[in-house]
Amino acid sequence: MDLKVKKEEESDYLTRQVKEDWDNSVYGRSIATRFPSEPNGHLHIGSAYAIHINQSIASSFNGTFHLRFDDTNPLKEDIKYVDSIREDIEWLGLHPPVYFGSDYSERYYEAATTLILNGKAFVCDLTPEEMTVYRGTLTEPGTDSPYRNRSIEENLKIFEQMKNGFYPSSSKVLRAKIDMSSPNMNLRDPIIYRIIHAEHYRTKNDWCIYPMYDFAHPIQDWIEGITHSLCSAEFKDHRPLYEWILSELQAPEPPKQREFGRLNLSGAVTSKRYLRELVEDGYVDGWDDPRLSTLKGLRRRGVTPEGIQRFLNEIGIFRQNTTVDAALLDQCIRQDLEDRALTRMAVLEPLKIIITNYPDQTTEMLELKNNESNEAMGSREVAFSRVLYIEREDFMEVPVAGFHRLSPGKEVRLKGAYFITCEQVVKDPSTGEVTELHCSYDPLTRSGSGFQARKVKSTIHWVSAEHGFAAEIHLYNPLLKDGVILSESDNCWEEIINPESMVVKEAILEPCLKNIRADDKVQFIRHGYFCLDSKYAAEDKPVFNRIVSLKDTWKKGKA
Repeated sequence: MDLKVKKEEESDYLTRQVKEDWDNSVYGRSIATRFPSEPNGHLHIGSAYAIHINQSIASSFNGTFHLRFDDTNPLKEDIKYVDSIREDIEWLGLHPPVYFGSDYSERYYEAATTLILNGKAFVCDLTPEEMTVYRGTLTEPGTDSPYRNRSIEENLKIFEQMKNGFYPSSSKVLRAKIDMSSPNMNLRDPIIYRIIHAEHYRTKNDWCIYPMYDFAHPIQDWIEGITHSLCSAEFKDHRPLYEWILSELQAPEPPKQREFGRLNLSGAVTSKRYLRELVEDGYVDGWDDPRLSTLKGLRRRGVTPEGIQRFLNEIGIFRQNTTVDAALLDQCIRQDLEDRALTRMAVLEPLKIIITNYPDQTTEMLELKNNESNEAMGSREVAFSRVLYIEREDFMEVPVAGFHRLSPGKEVRLKGAYFITCEQVVKDPSTGEVTELHCSYDPLTRSGSGFQARKVKSTIHWVSAEHGFAAEIHLYNPLLKDGVILSESDNCWEEIINPESMVVKEAILEPCLKNIRADDKVQFIRHGYFCLDSKYAAEDKPVFNRIVSLKDTWKKGKA
């Protein structure tokens, strides 16, 4: 499903379901939702979407929203990811109460013991390979494990021995006893506990058995008083198991699992597994590479939390997994920055011009607006001198039809300054490349002087050669080539990564940009919105990232 514009009829179906429960007083407690993140990676735009759904629905009913770390797999989880996730959520402007699944270890064990006592769980010694065979297929029922009919007493004894470290990792598992002939594979006696001898980042070596996600998840929700466990559509087939566990444990007013479609973004990677491949195999510059959809990457690129919020509000909630045009995200970012970004001049491909009739060794201070659409941001002074830089693309020696910028004998206006006319073209004798232009200026045409005697068809920006300074510019484009569909099994990243996903330019910037702060957002006239790259803050030559271009490629109703 490819979404180009928000569908109002789809946007709040989850809210309607929660409202129905609220109106019918299904729960004797406040509405509560949660975002259960496993601390084994960093958050991305899809995570922000899930967070937004859970938080906004809870907020709609004056309820509570929890951040929970689903940390019951010591082989994958780490405190560095906990810290990263908390930082990202706070950056989004949220400060939810924080819970850890590992704090409920005794409760999981008690719940598993209850199932054993009720004849609803058993210890199984089948190997993973044998278990796959016994499980059956989508068209053929499974076969009962030969250990399924162990006595309650034997299961309790062995399960306690598993807890006490008597057995090696993966040698035994605890399985729920449900129905090996169920058409839902998740109900064919699923594993609910396994042995893992590894140090946990929080509980250290207190435990060597750990619950599976499908078993821990409903118990976590129940303990925390969650009313609506909102999760991605991939867990829809797991819902019967979620409900079975709560029913068998006789949970009062059990939480309800409800699903929504996952968010994918065109040209971007939104899978944690694929993101890890890109980072660990060196295809990108870490988890905060500005080309990634991670919140750290978006933040380093210069995207604001408000821009992301605009985007999430615009798309609503999907029933099915959906790919959204990345241009819609760009549009929301652009709208957020339009009235607050500083307007500045930067020349990304410099071409020198000499104004031959301008007084030598003279500097003139010109007043330009700080934001073209927001008068409240005031103005600044910009140095103007005899030698300037303009964009190379703003000159054409033999202009094509419709080209109205600078060419021999033609006149343009310099932004906030004067009219100039190209008088002479200087070239490198060995290559024939244009190296500089000699121009004349009309002193009567200074901007703001009230001069209206003649018109020009083009205004171009510029930077004083004497006062400007050098900077490196990073222009970002979609990470993946157009039309790429990621493989479920294997991806040849060398073939599908867009070679133009990052373009580096050496630029000349107007002098006041030397004082820009890390959090400032700047509009470079005609080039887009930019910010300092935090990774290179300590280096002599600053690096600016393009947050988003000025061109709006997304329109409502676009087919």
